[in-house]
Amino acid sequence: MRRFEFAGTTAVVTGAASGIGRGTALALAARGCALALVDRDAAGLARVAHTISGVRVSTHTLDLADAAAVAALPAAVVAAHGGVAVLVNCAGVALAGTFSELTLDEFDWLFTINFHAPVALTKSFLPLLAQQPQAQIVNISSIFGIIAPATQTAYAAAKFALRGFSEALRHELAGSNISVTVVHPGGIATNIATGARIAAAADAAATRLALVEFNRSLVLSPELAGAQIVAAIHRRQPRLLVGRDAHLLAAIQRVLPVHYWAVLRVLYARALR
Repeated sequence: MRRFEFAGTTAVVTGAASGIGRGTALALAARGCALALVDRDAAGLARVAHTISGVRVSTHTLDLADAAAVAALPAAVVAAHGGVAVLVNCAGVALAGTFSELTLDEFDWLFTINFHAPVALTKSFLPLLAQQPQAQIVNISSIFGIIAPATQTAYAAAKFALRGFSEALRHELAGSNISVTVVHPGGIATNIATGARIAAAADAAATRLALVEFNRSLVLSPELAGAQIVAAIHRRQPRLLVGRDAHLLAAIQRVLPVHYWAVLRVLYARALR
C-alpha cells in the first residue's frame, strides 16, 4: 500500500487542546498537514494553535456530548479548509468507580463521548474522506480496549467498542482510498486520570487519592505518542500499541485471554496505592 503523504492535506484532530491530541496535532503540523483542531477547551486550543506555524490552522470549540455541534462540524471544517484527508478521534473522558457505584446516566455520559461521538464523526466525515486520493481514519482506543481492569467497566466497554467498530470498518473499506488505524496507548502522561469524573456513589476523597497515585504511572510523553501515531498514519498501519506497557499487557492478554487479570491485578492495585 502506498504510504500516506501529508503535505497539502488537512487533518481533523479531536481532543487537540492537550495530551495525545495535542501531541498528534504538533506531529502532523511538522509534516506539513493543515489542521482543524477540536476541543471543548477554547483557551487550550488557542495555545496549541499559537505554537503551530507554516500550515493553516482552524480551531473549533465544541463539546462532543453535543450531538448538534458534532453534526455541524464537517461543514465548518470544509468552510475553513475545503476538504479533509485525516480524521483523528482522540478526545476522551474517564469515569472512576465500580459498576455498582455508577448510575446509568454516568455510564451513558462516558459512552456518548468515548464511543458515540467518534462513530458520529466518522459517519459525517466519511463522504469527505472518500473524495481524497488518500485518506485515513485514526481512532484512539486504549490498552483498556485490550484488557479490562476492575473499576473500568464504562471506560473499557467504550474502548473495546471503539476497537471493534474500527476493525469492522477497516474490513468494509478494504481496497478503498480510506485506511483505518486503531491506536492502543498505554500509560501516557496526560490528565485523563486526574481529570476523571468520580461516580456520585463513590467515596470521592479515596477515589481522588487513588487517581492521583495512578497518575504517577503515566509516564510516556504525549509528544512521543503523537509522533508514533503520525508515523503509523504515514505507514497506513492498521493497529498501533504505544508504550512498552501496552506491548507487555497485550502480550499477557494473548497468552492468558481469560485469566490475565489474576496476573495484572496485583500490579494494578500497586499502581493505585
